[in-house]
Amino acid sequence: MLKIDNHRLSGPGVSHQPTPNTGGVLKPRFVVLHYTAGRDTDSSVRSLCMRKPQGNASAHIVLGRDGRIVQLAPFNVVTWHAGVSNWAGLNGLNPYAIGIEMDNAGLLHREGDRCVAWFGKPYPDAEVLLAEHKHGGGVRPWHTYSEVQIGRALELCEALAAHYGIEDILGHEDIARGRKVDPGPAFPLNAVRSRALGRGADVLPRLVVAAASLNIRGGPGAEHPKVAPALKRGTELILLEAQDRWSRVAVVGVTDLEGWVSNDFVERQAVPRSGPSALHRSQRQVPAMRARPRARTAANAARKAPAKARTIRQR
Repeated sequence: MLKIDNHRLSGPGVSHQPTPNTGGVLKPRFVVLHYTAGRDTDSSVRSLCMRKPQGNASAHIVLGRDGRIVQLAPFNVVTWHAGVSNWAGLNGLNPYAIGIEMDNAGLLHREGDRCVAWFGKPYPDAEVLLAEHKHGGGVRPWHTYSEVQIGRALELCEALAAHYGIEDILGHEDIARGRKVDPGPAFPLNAVRSRALGRGADVLPRLVVAAASLNIRGGPGAEHPKVAPALKRGTELILLEAQDRWSRVAVVGVTDLEGWVSNDFVERQAVPRSGPSALHRSQRQVPAMRARPRARTAANAARKAPAKARTIRQR
């Protein structure tokens, strides 16, 4: 079991390697997940602990594919992992976010019949997922995460959420949209977030429409088409994915109606503790999301990946 004492992590498989690349006082509100896009855990630790003339990057944690955890800085000290970023009205997330770097090669590219990382290493089909990123870009090959790594990421996020009262668990792709794509579609971010922040709740968070009427759209922006008539005040929604200004939701009582709504016109409801919910489904799906026995085809990726491929792309 992972424990936090005086902002330091302890437990099986945990070690410490201090980085000189730190800043001021951190008041943890968020956890931000990254992939290293590196060769292995040790090389990533060395890089994040190295002083450089420019661009001193760092993080609080490096999480290996074997589940090994290396803490580089206490959780109350700023590290430099978020870069130019914004979320929930905040510009620059480093003073508010704990950074977790996961050993993963990230986005790959094709060389003949092989999928290769930027540093030249090819990966077998069993470690490749063909999928489209939730922010678009077409179907591309991504390095998968190991099952033990995903399990440790969940355990770590649960410990941080319980200790610091973390508000949200985000991807670098969420806070630096258009600039970053990590941790990417191979990591089950929504399921990990739901389970880590749920603290045992058996349903996903619920929202209610607070405006007289609210458009539900096919993507996160007013430029996307409406997918149904406007929702009336008081309509209950299940929160599936939260972004800075828009949220992907399912409409309670309407079969298969999902879409995106503006956060300015919805309010959070108290979460009930019993009854059927989408979280039951997401929890059952986590093991399947972890297991990647072979590279998936583009058709399979379209069926498995972001809800935009299944139903509704929101506002």
